[in-house]
Amino acid sequence: MSGTVPAVGQDELATLKLVALDGGLVGSVKVSCSELADRLDASNQTASRRLQALEAADHIERDVVSDGQWITVTDDGESALRREYADYRRIFEGRRSLTLRGRVTSGMGEGRHYISLPGYMEQFRERLGYEPFPGTLNVELDEESVRSRAGLRSIDGVAIDGWEDEERTFGPATCYPASVRQSKEGRTDGDRSVDLAHVIVPERTHHNEENLELIAPDKLRTELALEDGNRVTVEIHGGGFAVDGRSEEVA
Repeated sequence: MSGTVPAVGQDELATLKLVALDGGLVGSVKVSCSELADRLDASNQTASRRLQALEAADHIERDVVSDGQWITVTDDGESALRREYADYRRIFEGRRSLTLRGRVTSGMGEGRHYISLPGYMEQFRERLGYEPFPGTLNVELDEESVRSRAGLRSIDGVAIDGWEDEERTFGPATCYPASVRQSKEGRTDGDRSVDLAHVIVPERTHHNEENLELIAPDKLRTELALEDGNRVTVEIHGGGFAVDGRSEEVA
């Protein structure tokens, strides 16, 4: 059935937040429009319309029963809440860095090919100040870092433009200055670290929010003596926050 999908604005997000607070992120929760309306200081009809808009936008799933409805927040709904969370952290914490942790994992082998393409390599040299090792270090984030990863959108990165050759078009990406440190985990020679690296986030990627890709002048696996399964800490640095595409310094 075709039709216009109702817009999801701040009113709908406030409704989504209440459902999440009741447990909708971890399972289905029982919701009645009258109780929800009281909490929103709105009419039953308004509460119902907001739920319909959230369902149409695939932010929630609903199962209507005789005495209410069971509601679950979807992945899209969780992503919307994470974006709101990142915005509030920006307002109240004023941070200029982001710490993420996870384990090294093998990628799909595409990094070596794409990093080496001349249309990207020329921009890396000009904008990052180095020629990256042809390949990426792949990190599977832990659960807490998956949630924190939304904060990347608030940090000003280095834009890498898309380009095209005679055969195809290659998409843009954003690079975020970072340092990488291997967790000790029984080592006797202390933590190893690399201070010059970048998290690279292609606009189109096979990876999801659970993974990071990193580039650096040297092979990070060698520099940090890394194997699959080793834990690493990635500190992402920003000179300011991105506001309407511009960098804004934080005092």
